[in-house]
Amino acid sequence: MTSPATPSTGATLRLLDKADKEIVKLDRAIVGAVYKFQHDFRKNPDAGGFDLKQLKGHDRLWSARVNREYRALLLRLGGNDWLLVSVKHRGHVHQNLDRLAYGINQITGAIEYVDLQVVEEDVLRRAAPEPAPAAPRQPVEQPLFAQYSAGQLAELGVAEPLIPIVLKLTNDDELLGLAEYAPRHTGEVLLRLRDGFSFADVKEQVTEPVAVEKPEELDSDDWQTAAGRSQAVVITDDETLQSIIEEGDFGRWKVFLHPTQDKLVRRAYSGPARVSGGPGTGKTIVALHRVKHLVDRLPPGHTKPVLLTTFNKNLAADLRARLLSLGGPETLARVDIVHVDQLATRVVRESDPGNTKRRMEDSQALGEWRQLLVEAGENRWDAEFLSDEWNQVILGQAVHSRTDYFKVRRAGRGRSITRAERAEIWQLAERFTQRLELKGLETHRQVAERAARLEIDRKTKIDKRQQQKDDHGGLGNVHVESGSGAFLRYRYRHIVVDEAQDLSAAHWKMLRAMVPAGPDDIFLVGDTHQRIYDNQVTLGSLGINIRGRSARLTLSYRTTWEILRSAMGVLEGVDYDDLDGDQDTLGGYRSVLHGLRPTLHEADSWDEELDLVVEQLRTWTDVPRESVAICVPTNQMVAEVIQRLGRRGIVSTEITRDGPRSDEGVHVGTMYRFKGLEYRCMIIAGVAEGLVPRSSVDAWEHTDALRHRRELQRARSLLFVAATRARDALAISWNGEPSRFLKPLRARAGR
Repeated sequence: MTSPATPSTGATLRLLDKADKEIVKLDRAIVGAVYKFQHDFRKNPDAGGFDLKQLKGHDRLWSARVNREYRALLLRLGGNDWLLVSVKHRGHVHQNLDRLAYGINQITGAIEYVDLQVVEEDVLRRAAPEPAPAAPRQPVEQPLFAQYSAGQLAELGVAEPLIPIVLKLTNDDELLGLAEYAPRHTGEVLLRLRDGFSFADVKEQVTEPVAVEKPEELDSDDWQTAAGRSQAVVITDDETLQSIIEEGDFGRWKVFLHPTQDKLVRRAYSGPARVSGGPGTGKTIVALHRVKHLVDRLPPGHTKPVLLTTFNKNLAADLRARLLSLGGPETLARVDIVHVDQLATRVVRESDPGNTKRRMEDSQALGEWRQLLVEAGENRWDAEFLSDEWNQVILGQAVHSRTDYFKVRRAGRGRSITRAERAEIWQLAERFTQRLELKGLETHRQVAERAARLEIDRKTKIDKRQQQKDDHGGLGNVHVESGSGAFLRYRYRHIVVDEAQDLSAAHWKMLRAMVPAGPDDIFLVGDTHQRIYDNQVTLGSLGINIRGRSARLTLSYRTTWEILRSAMGVLEGVDYDDLDGDQDTLGGYRSVLHGLRPTLHEADSWDEELDLVVEQLRTWTDVPRESVAICVPTNQMVAEVIQRLGRRGIVSTEITRDGPRSDEGVHVGTMYRFKGLEYRCMIIAGVAEGLVPRSSVDAWEHTDALRHRRELQRARSLLFVAATRARDALAISWNGEPSRFLKPLRARAGR
């Protein structure tokens, strides 16, 4: 047992997971006092102003003055090592001292702290009937976890002081209330069990990755070692605590790696592997740690044999910053971080350095298709259909001859076409390509398709040379290799892909050719529920076989369960693929966080809705403006929101293709611009029929049913992505007829 003697000058101060969530709910003045307290306490904890006292009946729990009204509760780990577990009003510190439970978990070896009084009060509050429920709840015949014994729950690592309460839970609201205050591991175990996972599965997937290797050697009095196994952050400077509190845990969850995820990061794969999961489940974090793991296993050198890529420039820049934070400049020096279109451009320019063509967007290309059909007097074909056929089939599958086009599968295109029609389409596609050539124009998809062909040709040469080398007993032809101007080799040893669902078939063909097939060659993370571009691919057909090497993350560390439940309502009744011919699902997708329900607001006009947006912003006075965002369907609406905010004295900044225009103010942008971003509070305005989805989508319902379903699915995904950018608060508004996608949310709210 540690001596209760007052510590000497200087201390290590740690912050226990979930203590920050309690602190952030306090008034701003009190939070400021906590900042000052931690600064002064680290310098000299025995200063008289802290009135440091050991709590009656506790050998390790102490309290220290934060200000005249509040005190900090700290566990003394040993010597000058302290763990901040709570901040309470001084009138509550000495109440129910016997209900403050803490200890070292005998399964995980981590420190756990629970205020049983708070947990029980919250669970009881949730158990009370609502004043006017939308629908009467069905009575529960038995507790949620009646099939498990106290011993089984303890074996899974559930915090033992909470087990009696767990065994009494009767509904999901009570469970979520307990999970909000319980240690994170306890919450994860219970949510998995509730979602139907077996005892054996939860033990293998959740408990074993965090269990101590030799429980018989666990020292129940070694609190400093236990702190190293705990969800705790050492406060090294004033900014550390400030970033954790003010960012609302954003900074921590962006680099935090759960042991379950760590298992995926360190696994040796015999070929391509995939990790899927809903928003906030840590897919990108897994990808970043995977990159570091691969770099750590490289032999010394100065090359960049690891590629980290994603689908746009902003996300690539974010990946670079986060990898630098995670692994430092040494890791960054061995990784090529570039978005996939930039990579394709690099390959093409390497082959054709004199290329001066101007790049154009798909919308501009569609306009060129329309103009071509008008000039040709062609009315048999629709410009949108031809544009999609060109993008998805001809360019998407890197088809570069009429013969190949006759043979290629058109999976997912819906409308079937005859051989004669294929001949007509190919002729029009050739004329379209010539048209762009004469104008000095090209699309990103054209560049990706050309890059794929160039890399496939390069791979063919590499493999042929290796075969010749093998045929000669491992000796290559030095004259042939030196005569080529360079020793041909694959560009990368490992490739890691983030946001994999938004890459096209041509992108995948290019990447497949850039790395030799073999162990740990390609590692991809993504979620097809967040696909916002019309790229339908089947990885197996592109030489990327992930069968048997797929894993799914189900716990969100970013967004509250209330927001997730509403966002998943947007996807209700719709099936999504898994990039390999099967269905993907969000079954079992849960959050370990709890908060306010999203709010729905109806207006009579867009002008009135803009006023509602301003009113909503003014209710979030305690949130930094840069942590708040407004999302709308169109660029015109972005301009109108910014104008209205400016007239009301609210600073804002537009999110463009290159990111926010300014570092200050509320972020405003279209749904496409919010991919990969996250905010504490979010407003989605203009969620009305005709805008979400846009009215033109229904034109396909009777002419191309498959395309109609795909376009509706994409519109749902955009709204889903926007809704899941919020962590603490979400407000959705519309004027006129609400979007059909909001029907489940409105029904749940009784509207």
